[in-house]
Amino acid sequence: MPARGRWYGRGVSALSPARLVRLGAALLALVVFGSVFAAAAAPAATADNYVALGDSYSSGVGTGSYTLDAACKRSVYAYPYLYTQKHPGTSLSFVACSGAKTSDLLTKQIQAVTSATTLVTMTIGGNDIGFANLIYQCTVADCSAALDSTAASLEATLDVPLDQVFNAVKTAAPNAKIVVLGYPRVFSNTSCLGTLGISSTERTKANALADALDTEIAGRASADGVTYVRAIGAFTGHAVCSFSPYLNGLNLFNTGESYHPTRSGQSSGYLQLLTTALTP
Repeated sequence: MPARGRWYGRGVSALSPARLVRLGAALLALVVFGSVFAAAAAPAATADNYVALGDSYSSGVGTGSYTLDAACKRSVYAYPYLYTQKHPGTSLSFVACSGAKTSDLLTKQIQAVTSATTLVTMTIGGNDIGFANLIYQCTVADCSAALDSTAASLEATLDVPLDQVFNAVKTAAPNAKIVVLGYPRVFSNTSCLGTLGISSTERTKANALADALDTEIAGRASADGVTYVRAIGAFTGHAVCSFSPYLNGLNLFNTGESYHPTRSGQSSGYLQLLTTALTP
């Protein structure tokens, strides 16, 4: 028993200086090796070559600041630019432009997409049916018939142009992730200064047109093998006249801002939709 007690009593303090040095060196080697192994095992973040195509909903109209390009109204508050700020190292070719139709994308924007492109986003189709102008016209006249007529002709107007856009992007960037973002419903169930001149019936029909447009774009995206992300859910509760709107209502001093996403609509709406779509 005494001998046993003497063994326990020696502890670390009884080790020779040389053995302590060797023990310390061994522990240090384990720590360094573990750090190197962990660094090697961690997957390296890949930086995207990102091309942002499309219309005013992608360029950032409605955010009130267009320092990137005044003519196309490209904003640092638009979701493509915000995405790059969240993902350092991303290379952005930002060519979305206010007023762009499918024909503009195919003739003026597609050149930005190359075989090196790894990510493409867009909102497109709204200007082909004159959506924003149609809603604006509702403020000065009864637009119910025009809304109904536009909804009824969506397939005839958009089927071929959307197919051409999606397939052109796929051909130009065969290895890219292609994300098509949809349009939201503009109106809530309440009225305010932002809906000046637009009746309850017109608001309901405008939202129905947004639903039909959503269905049309989703159908073509699915048929053409590109990712479609609906915006209607994310903007529900944030329409014009809501407590926390993601969309501008009628702006009498700058009508071009009307019925477009606010800065919150870009950051909390579209950016979050894109981020979720790209999350494994």
